[in-house]
Amino acid sequence: MGEKGGAPRPSERLDKWLWAARFFKTRALAAKAIAGGRVDVNGVRAKHAGAVHLGYEVRVRLGPFEHVVTVRALELHRGPAREAALLYQEDPAARVRRERLAEQHRLAQKSFAHGEGRPSKRERREILRFKKGER
Repeated sequence: MGEKGGAPRPSERLDKWLWAARFFKTRALAAKAIAGGRVDVNGVRAKHAGAVHLGYEVRVRLGPFEHVVTVRALELHRGPAREAALLYQEDPAARVRRERLAEQHRLAQKSFAHGEGRPSKRERREILRFKKGER
């Protein structure tokens, strides 16, 4: 994996880096997301065994949210969340978009009127009596 006329650049498997950076709980989930097309590296759909180098831009779609990060460090082992956050630098514009979308989801959830749930046994009996024409 060397470059022309220079020493080889440090690299790591993408699925392993996503796991170490705590985007996914397991490497298997990271590989599944990559295979599903939810991860791009430098604007190109990624392969799970593809190499990621320092300075690469990684775009990860988790549900409705999209994380756009630049690789700042490579790590072979998964560590605490504080250490994982040092592996990448998030794009400020992408962070603002994600936070705005999260706020929209939160407001939409508040405005949705949830019902009171299933009828109780007594209410079901009253419904059945009403349908049969009793009372």
